[in-house]
Amino acid sequence: MDLSTILALQKIVYLVITIFLCVFLYSYIFKMFRDEKKGIRDYEKYSRLALDDGLNDEIIEKRK
Repeated sequence: MDLSTILALQKIVYLVITIFLCVFLYSYIFKMFRDEKKGIRDYEKYSRLALDDGLNDEIIEKRK
């Protein structure tokens, strides 16, 4: 393999990985919005997690 072939292969692999990560990110965001809309999970509770991190604070979500 010469240098130009390796560089072309590197560009193709970079493009494929970037597209895969973008699709993964947008599908995860879509899943979060869908779960929020259906009422499966309330992500507003998690926004206070960094502020309410004491031992005596209320538990966000009970374990099953």
